[in-house]
Amino acid sequence: MSEELQPLTLDERAAEELARVMSSREAAEAMLRVRIVGGGCSGFQYQLGIDDKRGEDDLIFESHGQRIVIDPVSYSLSKGSVITYVDGLMGAGFSVDNPNVIAACGCGSSFQVREDALPGS
Repeated sequence: MSEELQPLTLDERAAEELARVMSSREAAEAMLRVRIVGGGCSGFQYQLGIDDKRGEDDLIFESHGQRIVIDPVSYSLSKGSVITYVDGLMGAGFSVDNPNVIAACGCGSSFQVREDALPGS
């Protein structure tokens, strides 16, 4: 990738919650894995999980003392995103504020991105 990287970041609340989750892990190398996969009614869905392995091409970003790992294809669809933690009446969890999204389904579980964000564009 020849362009300047636009990091994925965590807001302070998400970093605190991630640190809490990580404290129960035995692997010192654990980090937040962000993946974007095809699916849902709008085209793409996020998969967030804990991972202690890094792929050869993976990118790693650090935010508020926490590490985020992402593969190049997922990065192209989510560069510049901010991961937040929301806790409301409808439940609690991590949410992704992605500047590349142009449309999302009504239930909020899938999304579409700008055409220039698609790999190979």
